[in-house]
Amino acid sequence: MSDWDGWSGEQDQRGRRDDGYGRGSGQAEPEGARRMRHVQRPGPGPQASRQQPVQPQQPQQPPRRPAQPPAGAPYVPPQQDGSYSGGVGGGVDSGYNTGQVYGGGSGRPPAGPRGRGPGGPGGPVRPAGPAPDWRRRIKIGSIVLVSGLLVTGIGTYFWADSNVRREVDLSKVIERPKEGDCTTYLIVGSDSREGMSAEDKKKLHTGSAEGKRTDSMMILAKCSSGNTMISLPRDSDVEIPSFVGSDSGKKYVGKGVRTKLNAAYAQDGPELLVRTVEFNTGLRIDHYAEIGFAGFANIVDALGGVELNIEKAFKDKNSGADFKEGKQTLNGEQSLAYVRTRYAFAESDLQRTKNQQKFLSALASQAATPTTILNPFALYPVLGAGLDTLIVDKDMGLWDMGSMFFAMKGISGGDGVSMNMPISGQRGGNLVWDKAKVQQLVQQIQKDEKVTVRGN
Repeated sequence: MSDWDGWSGEQDQRGRRDDGYGRGSGQAEPEGARRMRHVQRPGPGPQASRQQPVQPQQPQQPPRRPAQPPAGAPYVPPQQDGSYSGGVGGGVDSGYNTGQVYGGGSGRPPAGPRGRGPGGPGGPVRPAGPAPDWRRRIKIGSIVLVSGLLVTGIGTYFWADSNVRREVDLSKVIERPKEGDCTTYLIVGSDSREGMSAEDKKKLHTGSAEGKRTDSMMILAKCSSGNTMISLPRDSDVEIPSFVGSDSGKKYVGKGVRTKLNAAYAQDGPELLVRTVEFNTGLRIDHYAEIGFAGFANIVDALGGVELNIEKAFKDKNSGADFKEGKQTLNGEQSLAYVRTRYAFAESDLQRTKNQQKFLSALASQAATPTTILNPFALYPVLGAGLDTLIVDKDMGLWDMGSMFFAMKGISGGDGVSMNMPISGQRGGNLVWDKAKVQQLVQQIQKDEKVTVRGN
């Protein structure tokens, strides 16, 4: 048997009962001083070896039951000696301090429900914060969106503006008519093959002629009373006036020679064409815009095609046109064939100018839409396709170009008039303008009056 049997109070070999003090009692705490034999240190002289008499034994106290954990604490089984130790929230010490924190020494907070950590199954319970301020979030989101659109718009503006080919100097045009109340544009479609490969020329049926000539010409008058688009047949009979050469700066005196309108462009380019139109109509031209074959076809393809209603089927081997009657979507190649066809019609050039007006209005109507203008993925390809071959005057900005497109769009929507220049007859195969009607038409545009004149 060991020297320690808990607090059983059994007798030792000398017949004495040991009450367990001094040997690791299982009680919550000792009830008194530990009982140990008293040994006196030896002193000087003969009495140094004498032992002190043993103190009389104190009456034994009955053992106490171990302290119970408080109510509500988790159950902790007792140790072999009957004590409670290591319990959480109410456990007792074994009698000696082991250096751990009272209560098991784990240092962790009490477990939550089902033992899933503090605060319950979801982990730590965080203090409830204020409700989200949705008004503030929406306001911040709107500011970010508007800022992004502004940055994109400004960036697009400067990018496009830097790519515009401002090559026509209208200050070289002499003896100009007075300014009117409307803004006027001379829009020219040239047969320039610039930037086209041999395969492109074959595909678009453009031929390989050098240089460039006018394939279509029209005046667009943007007025508050209504917009007017007037086609100028390239076979129009006109007089080439005196002019200053665009490159040489030399003045050429007019000799009263009458010729086709497109001859002016072939002789000295856009400046002489503007001078000839102003001289023969009396209407001042504010801006000039020209686009070649390739740019025209590329813009249509960038838009994904242009929807058009063709009233009557026709074919033309020269332009490559082959159209059926009805509503259809034309790609770039088909669009170019449509606006260039002349030999398939009895009215020849007059019918072609009508088709050109119809197509340009449809093109502008589909290009000047929010889905194109506000969508960078649609706007950039369209601008990039047109800016390569678009030539304008030096005073024409992007705002003026936008106004031009929206004016054409308004005409296609019924807000304006589209017509050919009034024709009175022919002279040597050239189309002669009706001078009285032309004069009345010009006066109405200059005074920003509703146009009542109708052409062919």
